[in-house]
Amino acid sequence: MVLIMKELKVKSPSFEHNGLIPRKYTCDGEDLNPPLKIEDVPEGTQSLALTVDDPDAPMGTWDHWVVWNIMPANEIKENTVPGVEGVNDFRRHSYGGPCPPGGTHRYYFKVYALDTKLNLGANSRKKDLEKAMQEHVLAKGELIGRYSRK
Repeated sequence: MVLIMKELKVKSPSFEHNGLIPRKYTCDGEDLNPPLKIEDVPEGTQSLALTVDDPDAPMGTWDHWVVWNIMPANEIKENTVPGVEGVNDFRRHSYGGPCPPGGTHRYYFKVYALDTKLNLGANSRKKDLEKAMQEHVLAKGELIGRYSRK
């Protein structure tokens, strides 16, 4: 069976697409995950997955948050643990906010609607999540935020 991928709309009431991420959601602030609004979750969605990464990091893409088995919903609230958190590149099972060493970096908040729940161990990383999601993505969307340290 070939899955036809649809597009999710991912927004935040805290910043615009390609806008600046407020300090509150970064290492310079409270380091809380920002709230996200998710539209057009397709019927048949069993779970959502979320990754947040920075492709502008000096050592290559830096993973800030890896979450799966999120109950299908239209939002992820601020400062929450919406599902099972994997290991990010800070070596933590939590959200790690933007903390660029220099310049303005882009942060991609990617949300996936899946036709299943995933059976991944808690020490899984983004690459493990991406492999487990293959063949199960019904829809995908992303929100890009930017941040630079003062």
